Amino acid sequence: MKRFIIFFLVLGLFSCNEKVVEEPENLIPKEKMVTILHDLALLNATKSSYKAALELHDIRIMDFLYQQHDIDSAQFAKSDLYYASLPLEYQSIYEKVEALLEKESADLEHIVQKRNDSVRKAQEKKRDSIVDAAGDKTSKP
Repeated sequence: MKRFIIFFLVLGLFSCNEKVVEEPENLIPKEKMVTILHDLALLNATKSSYKAALELHDIRIMDFLYQQHDIDSAQFAKSDLYYASLPLEYQSIYEKVEALLEKESADLEHIVQKRNDSVRKAQEKKRDSIVDAAGDKTSKP
């Protein structure tokens, strides 16, 4: 029984080192893959909001993505499959994509907040000038 358990432990250790998917010849580098997946996330978000505009201009998201990054569908599919076969690498890629999206979201929130503050200050200034003008008219004899 002890030999049986040891056999399966050794077998398990050797099977962990076996590559499930061989590295493709034209593998997309990890950092470029992060950029591509980031752009894909943005394009898919755009698709849900502006589907009619994309259809009107006959923009196909994946074709646009391939053209922007100078890749083809087979290269993307093989690279994605390869990285997916390496769970830690794949997780690292998606964590970087998520960090980029969160940073952009925070930047946009900051810009919106800054714009809202400017609008609020302008409205307060306008209101104060109207109140001052009304106060000047009522205080004169």
